[in-house]
Amino acid sequence: MVVVAKHETIARTKSCSFLSISSMGEPEPERGHSVISCTTFNILAPIYKRLDQQNQGLRESDFRAFWLARNKRILDWLLFETSSIICLQEFWIGNEEFVQMYLKSLGDAGYITFKLARTNNRGDGLLTAVHKDYFSVLHYRELLFNDFGDRVAQLLHVQLNVPLSQNQKGNVTEVLIVNTHLLFPHDSSLSIVRLHQVYKILQYVESYQKENQLKPMPIILCGDWNGSKRGHVYKFLRSQGFESTYDTAHQCDDNDADAQKWVSHRNHRGNICGVDFIWLCNPNKARKPLKTSWGEAVFGILKYQLRKASMTEIDAFAFLKGENYGDYITYSAFCEALHQVNLAGIPNGLTFQDTRDLWKQADIDGNGVVDYEEFKRIWNSTWSEQDENCSSSSNAFRQVTGEALGFKVKNAVLFPRETEKGMWPENYSLSDHACLTVMFSPLRMKCNESKNHC
Repeated sequence: MVVVAKHETIARTKSCSFLSISSMGEPEPERGHSVISCTTFNILAPIYKRLDQQNQGLRESDFRAFWLARNKRILDWLLFETSSIICLQEFWIGNEEFVQMYLKSLGDAGYITFKLARTNNRGDGLLTAVHKDYFSVLHYRELLFNDFGDRVAQLLHVQLNVPLSQNQKGNVTEVLIVNTHLLFPHDSSLSIVRLHQVYKILQYVESYQKENQLKPMPIILCGDWNGSKRGHVYKFLRSQGFESTYDTAHQCDDNDADAQKWVSHRNHRGNICGVDFIWLCNPNKARKPLKTSWGEAVFGILKYQLRKASMTEIDAFAFLKGENYGDYITYSAFCEALHQVNLAGIPNGLTFQDTRDLWKQADIDGNGVVDYEEFKRIWNSTWSEQDENCSSSSNAFRQVTGEALGFKVKNAVLFPRETEKGMWPENYSLSDHACLTVMFSPLRMKCNESKNHC
């Protein structure tokens, strides 16, 4: 009972600070139909929550009273927040009582819910809920990666039920929402797997828009990305026009100095880092072709691996060209090098087609070899320089002309609030992740046809 009382006190304190929006220095936006909110939260499945650090076999799932009490507090918290969109990860889908508790509570509160289990009966999965006062669900899709980590993703195509303002009752805003939980980077060889998971999500979103001939619309990606702002996934999404909404709200840059300003997770190794994101891509964002960004991201991982081995630019070129005596890299030597750094030839590594696409991107003049000048364009890229652990501007989907509707980030808050200062409170017991909530206001965007973006 002491823990519950302490949590309730923290909840009231956090809510007041959230509504005041003191960190923004802006007037408080009303919680009305002109503002929508989105919450992402890894709720730590009871099958993964350790109760005794000395005995890793003792889990919360073995004690009904424990997991029931904690998840009732989580539900109370979510219902208190009343976000328009709720995205949960590590949802204990293998326990029917647990599932029904969430579905009933959220359903009674006016939410439409969608759950998705990870493949191979891993026990947990995802839950996405949208409030019917704010959204109608047009389509729901499931993405099964069938990869090393049995990861999955959910895609919801929704329509905003409320007008942008009292004077714009005829407007219709559609949104694509994705909820996912990426693989944990247990070692550097999994960087390519994690990057591939994000690539699959963006490919699916792109194909969904094309197949359904959809007009440009905002895209919101939510979840536990298991990687920080220093990682390859972060840089890949940034290259595709996505903004980290928390960083936007708090005016944080992509540089190293801002990378540790906030945290959202204390992992099983005891490390704290920021891994939970709500990403936004408005239809006015010009971005590189998806395959180009993907190639740059993979080359970024390759460069990181070689620099970790203390290779200079000249050393790296010599490594990639292998036994070849000429001053160029052949395709066979390129493939062998990728195998040696564990980017290919391992389960869920680069496929044959992935490797061919990379080669075409590296062989700029198309003469069948990569000379030193072509190699330098890869090596001198500032793309991904950091460890995963803790342009041609063209619209990737359809060209935007005329007018489009998007979202403005009004505010973003992490709970517990200590995490916003890069600290992890010892008395926090809801999860090993912080809860991230972002508020958006819809806005109309004017588009410049000559630049193919708003």
